Amino acid sequence: MDESRPIFLQIAEQVENDIIEGVLREDEQIPSTNELAAFHRINPATALKGVNRLVDDGIVAKRRGIGMFVAPGARARLIERRRADFAAEYLRPLIIEAEKLGIDIDELAGLLRAERIQS
Repeated sequence: MDESRPIFLQIAEQVENDIIEGVLREDEQIPSTNELAAFHRINPATALKGVNRLVDDGIVAKRRGIGMFVAPGARARLIERRRADFAAEYLRPLIIEAEKLGIDIDELAGLLRAERIQS
């Protein structure tokens, strides 16, 4: 766990990552809040707060008396949202800085390809 970020957000992000990576598929049950709490050694209320965030976002659906399940279309929605977040958080600032340095888009693409090969 990253101590600089709220635990409930990290719980939600972990479930989101599992959905994006295919560990959890649509209509598949996610771990219960008690399982998440026991695994991470946190208060069940904190785990519930993270899961409820996913419910509010339409990523997870509650089935009364059964549990929480990955909602249909959740993976596609998560990928779309994460791509938009990635563009806003990383690409736009990168392009702005590149323009300040006189790096055009073709040169920037070349730099990205070269960096990708090295890593």
